[in-house]
Amino acid sequence: MTTILVVDDEQDMRGLIELHLQKAGFDVLHAENGEDALKMVHSFSVDLILLDVMMPGKSGFEVCQDLREFTLVPIIFLTALDAKTDLVKGLALGGDDYVIKPFTAIELIARIDAILRRTGKVSKDNKLIKGIIVNDPSARLILRNDQKINLTLKEYELLHLFMENEGRAFSREQLLEKLWGLDYEGGTRTVDTHIKTLRLKLGIVAGKYIETVWGIGYRFEVKE
Repeated sequence: MTTILVVDDEQDMRGLIELHLQKAGFDVLHAENGEDALKMVHSFSVDLILLDVMMPGKSGFEVCQDLREFTLVPIIFLTALDAKTDLVKGLALGGDDYVIKPFTAIELIARIDAILRRTGKVSKDNKLIKGIIVNDPSARLILRNDQKINLTLKEYELLHLFMENEGRAFSREQLLEKLWGLDYEGGTRTVDTHIKTLRLKLGIVAGKYIETVWGIGYRFEVKE
């Protein structure tokens, strides 16, 4: 299920947006300020962020800047501002779209669907499409240029996690915890080994898609 993070300091607004998003079939997380939002993105798999501009502490623009240091997750600004200079500023900082308050549920859902389609996050049949790689979670199937790639369960889970979090850097420890669990007795070399075999199976695409982030770990990013 697609997960959306709602960031707004007004509890009533968060509740109203959450109600509309859940009715539309989305899973919803929420945060009341910028610091909590950054923690949520580090801790959970988020597909899109609805980010209020005017908040105490960090503004939505500042939070967007912080997010863009480690993730390309789509961001839609929620703003009562109608000054074009402010809206242009938000987009220049890395935002993908904006919705001006007050807005209707129909408008908000339409903007979200448009962003998800444009970024290739999901297709109509819930497949993840990233460049020439297609991930069909319902069948645990990976295609490259329409050719099936045979992966082990852990290789598939690793690639699926990367594709769901394009642009986010994961440390080896994070990957080990998420995929092997806290009780796993092996070391982080297990992660490196699976990355190596996954790259080999994906062929030349691997250099473009699975990137080593020196001093941190790995991330998935489409570079055409």
